[in-house]
Amino acid sequence: MKIKHHIKDIKLSEKGFLRIEWARREMPVLKIIEERFKKQKPLKGLKIGCCLHVTTETANLMIALKTGGAEVFLCASNPLSTQDDVAASLVKDFGISVFSIKGENNSVYYSHIKSVLSMNPNITMDDGADLVSSIHKSQELIENVIGGTEETTTGVIRLKAMANDGVLKYPIIAVNDALTKHLFDNRYGTGQSTIDGIIRATNILLAGKNVVVAGYGWCGRGVAMRARGMGAQVTVTEVDPTKAIEALMDGFCVTTMDEAVRYGDLFITLTGDINVIDKQHFSKMKDGAIVCNSGHFNVEINLTALKKESKKVRIVRDFVEEYTLKNNKKIYVLADGRLINLASAEGHPASVMDMSFANQALSVEYLVKLKNEGTLKNLGNKVFSVPQEIDNEVARLKLKSMGIKIDVLTKEQREYLASWKHGT
Repeated sequence: MKIKHHIKDIKLSEKGFLRIEWARREMPVLKIIEERFKKQKPLKGLKIGCCLHVTTETANLMIALKTGGAEVFLCASNPLSTQDDVAASLVKDFGISVFSIKGENNSVYYSHIKSVLSMNPNITMDDGADLVSSIHKSQELIENVIGGTEETTTGVIRLKAMANDGVLKYPIIAVNDALTKHLFDNRYGTGQSTIDGIIRATNILLAGKNVVVAGYGWCGRGVAMRARGMGAQVTVTEVDPTKAIEALMDGFCVTTMDEAVRYGDLFITLTGDINVIDKQHFSKMKDGAIVCNSGHFNVEINLTALKKESKKVRIVRDFVEEYTLKNNKKIYVLADGRLINLASAEGHPASVMDMSFANQALSVEYLVKLKNEGTLKNLGNKVFSVPQEIDNEVARLKLKSMGIKIDVLTKEQREYLASWKHGT
């Protein structure tokens, strides 16, 4: 049995290695950074604890960090997002410690976070702030940390709340706030990968369907755009009046969830908030309605209330649960309300994660630089945006890798823009 299991692991890691290599082809910016890291070793002696989705793209980030001299430890930021072949390859082929397996329950999930923290990291790299919130329970561990980074909107919101409450103990760079992250990763990455996950799980035709998108942030914009592109009739629900107007002027129907549940065929939540689809909504839904989530945590759909309103629950496909309500209507929940794009698909395409993870790598290097200069303490225990020069450099490298040239301001133009002494 042990021999068979060992052979299986070898085959699994081989598959993961090839997939990591495939993603690397679409991540030229990170590759450029990795090549510089190999020569300069700016992260030498550093321990980085990472809580991210264990995907091929993340693997390439981990490899770049290790190439830069860091000791890297990785666990999953979602119980369903791990790609087991990738995890196996990172361990076998690259010597990176990974504590993660697809489908882990909450107990195992948090035990893996503890395993990463037990390595006494100097920098935390988070996607959802679970690592940061956990490390704050130990004063001894926090004393080793110089700073951290955060990948996603939900995590940034949590961390800013910690900072506002005065409990955040070290500076965090909000990678999500970088223009080269949220304008592309959140919009185009989430837009495409969410639709990909839904189709893989259900094999439904989107053309002609009434698709309801809850939330019109950058992720919601991307999903709404892609759903319309595939022929769906898209409705947006929002609580922010400005975003609601934007959705309307972008050509989408805008209404309340109470109204949308009466005609929606497919519901996708992307708000980061709790109970966006709640108890009162389920009984009003059409028979056969599909609900799913592409926000970070599985709290946007009130599954506890849905179970109470149901007389029968069964699994009808991978990642598809059928809830039969007491009125005999059927509602289908995808991936237990967790991130559909990572549960049933592969997450964002590598080409957009290239920019996101380039920001991660350069932000870590920036924190180390400040520490070495003795100026890190000047940041304070707050959440900061990625420095503009890093954001611009990532955009410049991405354009260069794509063979795209742009104009450069002349001296005359720069002086004109810098002066107030001109008019009509």
